Amino acid sequence: MEQPRAAARLQIVLGHLGRPSAGAVVAHPTTGTISSASFHPQQFQYTLDNNVLTLEQRKFYEENGFLVIKNLVPDADIQRFRNEFEKICRKEVKPFGLVVMRDVTISKSEYTPSEKMTTKVQDFQEDKELFRYCTLPEILKYVECFTGPNIMAMHTMLINKPPDSGKKTSRHPLHQDLHYFPFRPSNLIVCAWTAMEHIDRNNGCLVVLPGTHKGSLKPHDYPKWEGGVNKMFHGIQDYEENNARVHLVMEKGDTVFFHPLLIHGSGQNKTQGFRKAISCHFASADCHYIDVKGTSQENIEKEVVGIANKFWGDENSMDLKDIWMFRARLVKGERINL
Repeated sequence: MEQPRAAARLQIVLGHLGRPSAGAVVAHPTTGTISSASFHPQQFQYTLDNNVLTLEQRKFYEENGFLVIKNLVPDADIQRFRNEFEKICRKEVKPFGLVVMRDVTISKSEYTPSEKMTTKVQDFQEDKELFRYCTLPEILKYVECFTGPNIMAMHTMLINKPPDSGKKTSRHPLHQDLHYFPFRPSNLIVCAWTAMEHIDRNNGCLVVLPGTHKGSLKPHDYPKWEGGVNKMFHGIQDYEENNARVHLVMEKGDTVFFHPLLIHGSGQNKTQGFRKAISCHFASADCHYIDVKGTSQENIEKEVVGIANKFWGDENSMDLKDIWMFRARLVKGERINL
């Protein structure tokens, strides 16, 4: 698509924001120490009372900041997402606004469109097949426990973690997702992250630091890794090294929901295969945008806006709020305040 046409399409999309888009038990197959504290209903801060989560599930999320639901997304849906991802990699489909990413170790190598050259696609809100993930009743049923009934899909990703080249660039540094988000309150934001195959420490599972969602947003920047670091992979510079870590071992269809202040990351993929997961960050439509200038988020704002304006071919066409408005889609509810 030519840049002028793309820019025109962006304005149309921005002008039409707000138009609606299209039970399992808790499990936490992990390594590490986790706890479930005692709570009275009045003390719940991070979950809402809608009769979906059990009392034990709510206690667990309140204390730890994450919750794994086993076998939530059916195999048939995951296969459809996989098929669409492969079509994108082969350039058979080109969804508007989609961002295709490659690992820093292969970014300058000879490019042949294939699954092996693509490590992540994000902003797939215009791809009807992949965006189905964000509208699955199984997912939204649980999302509502954290955001309430008016739900926005804010940021979408399908991650294709590559075999590590030996430079350890397949790692993702420990970070908090709120670093990337210019909207609040944080307690009305949640990520749904679904394993598309068996995931363990060998192929780079998620690692979380339980309870860190109770803290504040920490400064982030690029880690100083010898082998290089991928674009946008900011990490926390001063986290407590002695914090207990929990590695989330998951099977295909298992889904973890976690708070945007939870410190998490992922290790190297030490296998020869690609480790796939699909995710979306959801927020309540009652959230509001904030100005991040003068805060620890200003560095990511400059980077995101710079990349977006370069992509659209206009140095001054968009600001951070515009970018997030472009991504946002109402997936459940009747109004948009965000």
